[in-house]
Amino acid sequence: MSQKLTPTTAFLLTVPPLMWAGNAVVGRLVTDLVPPITLNFLRWAVAFVILLPMASWVLRPGSGLWTHWKRFGLLSLLGVGCYNALQYLALQTSTPLNVTLVAASSPVWMLAIGALFFQAPVRRAQIYGAVLSILGVLTVLSRGDWAQLIQVRLVPGDLFVLLATACWAYYSWLLSRKDEPEGIRRDWAAFLLGQVVFGLAWSGLFAGMEWGLTDAQITWGWPLLATLAFVAVGPAVLAYRCWGLGVQQAGPAVAGFFANLTPLFAAIFSAAFLGDLPHTYHALAFGLIIGGIVVSSRP
Repeated sequence: MSQKLTPTTAFLLTVPPLMWAGNAVVGRLVTDLVPPITLNFLRWAVAFVILLPMASWVLRPGSGLWTHWKRFGLLSLLGVGCYNALQYLALQTSTPLNVTLVAASSPVWMLAIGALFFQAPVRRAQIYGAVLSILGVLTVLSRGDWAQLIQVRLVPGDLFVLLATACWAYYSWLLSRKDEPEGIRRDWAAFLLGQVVFGLAWSGLFAGMEWGLTDAQITWGWPLLATLAFVAVGPAVLAYRCWGLGVQQAGPAVAGFFANLTPLFAAIFSAAFLGDLPHTYHALAFGLIIGGIVVSSRP
């Protein structure tokens, strides 16, 4: 698999963390409007409507989708049914600081799962890159004061983030394997729609369990409708499209380091919407994270 990191590939892998940062902020803002797992189901239902006109052919009997149902069933379970549902659930039960801290383990999960399940060698440069990248994330989380990290206390909700990160790592490695028909693989909308079809079954099942086991309620209105539009177009369709291309071009191990740009973008959003101006430690963190990406991509 190619590990080459070009400017185009770097751009493709930067878009998803940008969308994910916005997704986390929006998901936190609507916790009182919609249950977390239901939000994930509604998000992908809207994404299905967006993708259907572009790739409805993949739903036909002879497209190859249904004969590869195991492949798409697993992809959809990890990427559509579990990943964001667990993230939204974590935002209900854990603090943003803890959520981002646990999610910073993404490069480690990428390297570990690749080595354990996909026989991918772990290069020394990738280990060094992982250290630099995580140091950058910790710099953002501690606001330049590392003593703050000692006060962090993990709660059960943080386990949801850890599980979500592991699911995303395995999903990303599955993307690197071309086990579906070439026609579907070449058509990004068809490839994503194939995942969404099965993903709606998974997320619908999980949402049904949520409504059956909890006192779930939805408050409809423009805030929720605007949220659904954003999370479906940005973090769902656009982010998954860019991530899929980036993983194919750079490999899952290198791509995993870009996920650590998410807390940095979250800090920028805080400056834009909450009035928290950037500080010196933001620049330091940016340098460490970018340094981790560059080091990890070296042969």
